[in-house]
Amino acid sequence: MPSATTISDVIGIARQTIASETKRLQSHLEKVSLDIHSHPELCYEEVFAHDTICDFLEANGFTVTRHAYDISTCFEAEIGSGEEEQTVIYCAEYDALPGIGHACGHNLIALSSITAFVAIAKAMAETGLAGKGKVRLLGTPAEEGGSGKVRLLDAGAFKGASAALMSHPTSMGRIKEVEGYAGAAGLVTIAASMISADFYGKSAHAGATPWQGHNALDAAVGSYVNISMLRQQIKPAERIHGVITDGGKAPNIIPDKTSIVYGVRSTTAAGCKDLVRKVKCCFDAAATATDCTVKTKSPLFYADQILNPVLCEAFTEEMRYLGDEFLPIAKETVSSSTDMGNVSHVLPSFHCSYGIHSGAASNHTPGFTAAAATPDALDRAIRVGQGLAMLGVYILHNPEFSTKMTAAFKAAKAQADANI
Repeated sequence: MPSATTISDVIGIARQTIASETKRLQSHLEKVSLDIHSHPELCYEEVFAHDTICDFLEANGFTVTRHAYDISTCFEAEIGSGEEEQTVIYCAEYDALPGIGHACGHNLIALSSITAFVAIAKAMAETGLAGKGKVRLLGTPAEEGGSGKVRLLDAGAFKGASAALMSHPTSMGRIKEVEGYAGAAGLVTIAASMISADFYGKSAHAGATPWQGHNALDAAVGSYVNISMLRQQIKPAERIHGVITDGGKAPNIIPDKTSIVYGVRSTTAAGCKDLVRKVKCCFDAAATATDCTVKTKSPLFYADQILNPVLCEAFTEEMRYLGDEFLPIAKETVSSSTDMGNVSHVLPSFHCSYGIHSGAASNHTPGFTAAAATPDALDRAIRVGQGLAMLGVYILHNPEFSTKMTAAFKAAKAQADANI
């Protein structure tokens, strides 16, 4: 194991190198983020963002695998070597929202992770870490409703990795506990699932022979009522919300097919799965009562975020060095969800939240879209990227740190599994 002096020397050199490399590339990094912001693309349609990032990386000497893991808008770049050494993954998101563009600031997420990758690459070369581990920049499309990281987990993109790191912007003051801080290194997000149901009945003329029909709209409405009654028995932090997406075609025709979609949220993955089960029971009961049949699908499941206190404390220290004070771990649970939660159940993960000045506008609003392109937001995202780069240095260079990080993950994962 390296001596404390050796570790200290490497940390010092890495900090200086990361700062100078970030400064050298800052205008180019900001242009990538702004170009993505001005070309918003929905999940799995991020062609411009994919190509823009890949072009930037290749122009700076990195080898890039485009369309990685059989996903057309995914990419991967890797540096370093060593089969038995640590592997750090930086996750870059870049999908937008329908109608309001980058209202969740994914152009800033991409900026932070790209900054971290190019900066640590230079630091690895300067400190001799290039032969002591690998670092990957993984383009993770379709976070907004597409479960991109879940697909990448299934495809093996995170297999063998030591840690996965990323960040996320939010509005200043959104979380009361974080007021006065630049952000929170650790913030618990909740589990979420989407469940849809198609009800099938029998069409009939509503005025002439209604008794010949089986009303699929009644099944959808019955489900809505059942779920409304279910809400009285759910926990305070749980949510069930939905819409009827197809209620029939004409008022004088008994519908033979209707559709309904619900979102379900709970503080834990186990709680969310149990709530989905109960919602399905509401669907089945309504179908039985109306003599209809039902087919359900659950295409999306985002797990709750498992925090890693070792990574959170180290990031807080590095951001303090850069002049930003972060809350190490926020006790308050926010009602948002992310597919990074699924990753956090598989390997040590980091998903910090940092504030940008957006006035009264919160994420997923037009005001936040505008805020995500301001010089202040870009500057904050780049500083966060420097902090992420230093986390990678800690993991690659300090075996004691990596051991503590892994132990913390195993303990937190065991606790999460005990709740199932």
